[in-house]
Amino acid sequence: MRKVYHKIIQIAGNVITVEAEDVRNGELAEVTSSRVTSLAQVIRLQGTKVFLQVFAGSRGISTDNEVRFLGHEMQVSSTDDLLGRVFNGAGEPRDGRPSIREKLIDIGGPSVNPAKRIIPRRMIRTGIPMIDIFNSLVESQKLPIFSVAGEPYNKLLARIAMQAEVDVIILGGMGLKHDDYLFFRNTLDEQGSLSRSIMFVHTASDPVVECLLVPDMALAVAESYALQKKRVLVLLSDMTNFADALKEIAITMEQIPSNRGYPGDLYSQLASRYEKAVDFEGAGSITILAVTTMPGDDVTHPIPDNTGYITEGQFYLRRGRIEPFGSLSRLKQLVNDKTRGDHRVIMDTMIRLYADFRETQEKQSMGFKMTAWDEKLLKYGGLFEKRMMDLSVNIPLEEGLDLGWKTLAECFDKSETGIKTDVLKEFWPVK
Repeated sequence: MRKVYHKIIQIAGNVITVEAEDVRNGELAEVTSSRVTSLAQVIRLQGTKVFLQVFAGSRGISTDNEVRFLGHEMQVSSTDDLLGRVFNGAGEPRDGRPSIREKLIDIGGPSVNPAKRIIPRRMIRTGIPMIDIFNSLVESQKLPIFSVAGEPYNKLLARIAMQAEVDVIILGGMGLKHDDYLFFRNTLDEQGSLSRSIMFVHTASDPVVECLLVPDMALAVAESYALQKKRVLVLLSDMTNFADALKEIAITMEQIPSNRGYPGDLYSQLASRYEKAVDFEGAGSITILAVTTMPGDDVTHPIPDNTGYITEGQFYLRRGRIEPFGSLSRLKQLVNDKTRGDHRVIMDTMIRLYADFRETQEKQSMGFKMTAWDEKLLKYGGLFEKRMMDLSVNIPLEEGLDLGWKTLAECFDKSETGIKTDVLKEFWPVK
């Protein structure tokens, strides 16, 4: 039987403080006033002082209200009934349908024992050439999408959710505008992908503490499904809002700030989520793609800077396109040789020639005379951006490789590509 406390010794913002014993960090409590019962979570222990973040805010709470600890941390269901459902950051339904309380599991558990992991070996196809051809997404990989406010990163995530060759999609939205939430829900529903998807959505108007719970909710469910031999792709947007929520609570708790006011454990907080990506021996996998919007497009900002040390590469989304330079999938070499024999050749050659095109653009902008080779590069660069970089392009990997050969043949002679003769004989298009 859990104890009930009737004295709140401090109320600071949405954090209340009580004196209690036998309480764990992360444990849930109910705060009951004369009118309503609010859910709260333990976020700090200091001797017998227990600090709780009230989900719905502290408005209406007084020092003589009742606080009852529930004896467990936040939990979420792990049944197949979650598929096609939409929940908030506290795990309550957003879609007007009944709550699900079967097979409850704790969220925020430890990452998987490295001894239980296997080396990633399978590619996740998305139908997006800049990913599939040039920076392949590998099962159990953890990759951020670095971008800035205003870029179509949510549209990119929605496309990946619709087209990725996986069993389950789990979407975690943090600090979303209501329009973005509706866009995700309606797009997945209209394209028939909602039936294999689960959404945990925190909007900008929801309590801050729910923003912190969204990744843990999504990843706890993902781990449960992965142990059922399912390939799970977790899409998170936006980890900057998650970090800002950490910062807001740390300021309320009067913690000593670190770089730019963020808490000193920012790296650990991010790593504990990203490290949930795993490929299980004899079971399924968890792959994580997470948007990180960079304030001021500054990659040295603490959030992208810490993220870069944790993840296995990154995608840069700029001007509505995935940039070929800077974007990197460090695990792509594990799968590129298992797709088609010309995959690595097309990837290396097209990027090298596109780099030459960028240099030619600079020469042209400075008024230099264009040579015949420069004209070929300018033609090639335009076709590359249209056929490969445009996010509206949606083709399977093999068609993308064929399109790459076609583009090279339209712009260059065989001898100008620098590709080995035996490869040219096998793959160069016949006019």
